Amino acid sequence: MFKLPVKKKNLPSTEQLQLWAETALSTLENDPELTIRLVESQESQELNHQYRQKEKPTNVLSFPFEVPEGIDLNLLGDLVICSDVVNQEAKEQNKQNLDHWAHLVIHGCLHLLGYDHIEEDEAVEMESLEIKLLSTLGIDNPYQEV
Repeated sequence: MFKLPVKKKNLPSTEQLQLWAETALSTLENDPELTIRLVESQESQELNHQYRQKEKPTNVLSFPFEVPEGIDLNLLGDLVICSDVVNQEAKEQNKQNLDHWAHLVIHGCLHLLGYDHIEEDEAVEMESLEIKLLSTLGIDNPYQEV
C-alpha cells in the first residue's frame, strides 16, 4: 500500500516504489506486505522526535511490525519517507533524484528486515547489500563520491 501526499514534483510513481521495495525483499520466500507513506517535513520531524528524540525531519523512518504469536500475517511494517528531505539530499549530493529515492526505499526495507548500521560491521554488511540491490536496477553505488 502506498500513500502519496498532495501532488508534488520529483516524486516517484507507485510502480517505481513497488519495484524498489520488491527488489529489496526479493530474497524472501513469502510475499510480505508493507506500507510506504510519503510525508512533509513537519510530520517527519514530529515522528523523528517522538521515536528517535531528534528535532529535525529525516529521509526515512522504518517501523517494523511484530506479528503476534499465532497470527498468520506477512506484514513487515511501515516506511515513512519525507519527500522534501529526500529531494533536497539528492540535490545537495548531486545524485539523480530517482536513484536516491530507490536507495532510501531499499535502505528502509532492509531496516524492516532487521539490518542496521550502528556498528561498523553492520554498516558494511547493510551498505554492501544496498549496493548489490541497486546495481540490479542499474543504479551506481550511492556511497561513492560523485
